Amino acid sequence: MDVDLRDLELLDATAETGSLTAAAQRLYVSQPALSQRLTRLEDRLGTRLFDRKGRRLVPNAAGRRMLITARRVLTELESAARDLRDIRDGHERRVRFAVQCSTTFPWLSPVLRAYRERQPDIEVRIETVPDDAPVPALLADRVDVALVTKPDAQMDRVTLTRVFEDEMVAVVPAGHPWAGLPHLTAADFDGVDLVLYDFYDQLRIPAEPLPIPAGARPGRITTMPVVTDLVVEMVAGGQGVAVLPNWTAAPYTASHGLALVRIGERPLTRTWYCATRPGPHPPHVEGFVEELLARLKA
Repeated sequence: MDVDLRDLELLDATAETGSLTAAAQRLYVSQPALSQRLTRLEDRLGTRLFDRKGRRLVPNAAGRRMLITARRVLTELESAARDLRDIRDGHERRVRFAVQCSTTFPWLSPVLRAYRERQPDIEVRIETVPDDAPVPALLADRVDVALVTKPDAQMDRVTLTRVFEDEMVAVVPAGHPWAGLPHLTAADFDGVDLVLYDFYDQLRIPAEPLPIPAGARPGRITTMPVVTDLVVEMVAGGQGVAVLPNWTAAPYTASHGLALVRIGERPLTRTWYCATRPGPHPPHVEGFVEELLARLKA
């Protein structure tokens, strides 16, 4: 694919600002030059990346897919630049932390606040890792601590501490036929249109198992970037039903007129683990792990 770093910066800035004029100002280039760059990029890719809605440029399906890659690459480059500055300046007293499968962290602020009271001179950096896979990032020494729930082929190479379980629930409009059911069975999902985070994309290798009962045969599966607001808006707009963690979906029920429905006679749950590399760790990393486990287990 003929895409360079400036193309990725263009995609990110245009999606963020909604206009080529504002994106050009952010990137310190002229608007005509940026417009020509976008045209050349779309020509090379063979598809448009943005649609105009009113005065705003909004990423279409192709643009949203490219934007996921752009932001991953730009985030990784920014992280690498920070690490190199820390190494150069001798400032390596930090904790690099990654969380799998979530965009909502109501528990994170208390953990950080309590840890900073104990260790005010330590920086805690929340890292984004490629493909939502923190275990390989741990083994490559790109993060120090991770909160994980999805299986990984290399999990036996890291130290896992069980922390808590959460429940996966179906998210539907309040008037949906499922809203009055005590729980859902595999048959309920047959032919249903699902809206899921994109790490459930079944074209990935290996594919992540769908968060529905065994034997279910859903209809269309629409995958979205890991942005809960997007998934919720799709459900509220009648574009399908979602499956989300209870604690992630619950805050949206009143504001978006949604209902949460149990999946299976027994709740469909996930187990979360705190993952670290085997062996001894610096005291500031051990202290962060202690604070994380104390808060989440409580």
